[in-house]
Amino acid sequence: MPAGPEQHGAGDPWAQVVALAAGFAHEIKNPLSTIALNVQLLQEDWQNAATPREQRTLKRLGVLQREIARLTHLLDDFLRYARTRDLQPQPCPINQVVQEVLDFIAPQAARQKIEIRAGLAPDLPVAQADPKLLKQAILNLVLNAQDAMPNGGELLAQTLREGDLIRIDITDTGVGIPPNHLGKIFNVYFTTKEDGSGFGLPTTRRIAELHGGTIEVQSELHRGSRFTLRIPLRQAASNEGKG
Repeated sequence: MPAGPEQHGAGDPWAQVVALAAGFAHEIKNPLSTIALNVQLLQEDWQNAATPREQRTLKRLGVLQREIARLTHLLDDFLRYARTRDLQPQPCPINQVVQEVLDFIAPQAARQKIEIRAGLAPDLPVAQADPKLLKQAILNLVLNAQDAMPNGGELLAQTLREGDLIRIDITDTGVGIPPNHLGKIFNVYFTTKEDGSGFGLPTTRRIAELHGGTIEVQSELHRGSRFTLRIPLRQAASNEGKG
């Protein structure tokens, strides 16, 4: 893969702001759900629209429903990011977690003509990690790889041990990341996707940091990208419950 890694492992300086914003976002979700339900009921009332005026009304209701769905998705992603605060380490078989993610995305990958390959180290030791958070981090990387291959390609997931660390590589043969974006992709709200929220990769970075690890990316346009997640085999006491 091409060189030029961008690493992130520093702590989050605005955790308190995130916590306050999360509470605000949660309060928004309740009325938004009510609005979505009422728009859906209105769509049902107007589903047999016949006149041009009625059809325009139905079309506008559809626009409202799509925007509500977009906002709900954004809030869900933000809340997922904000709630990634407390680490609950336990014996975690990394290969099993990676394989579960690959099995989960396999049907969609097949529809997109993406070949999935796994190179999981057979002698990988069990790590002290939070399996739920780690699965979310890996899923974010895999979904990002899928999005980078709209016309099909190859997705390779690998694990190996590096001293006191476990390394997880997610490699794709997709469109690659422009060099001027490499320093931004782990920033909250940064996204190049039309329907993206900009929370997937920042959440993965946050999970890596909570484990005392790092996330790194190497990419080349039109050839693909490789994301490397490294986490310690054992969690230091100072990392447990860090937010």
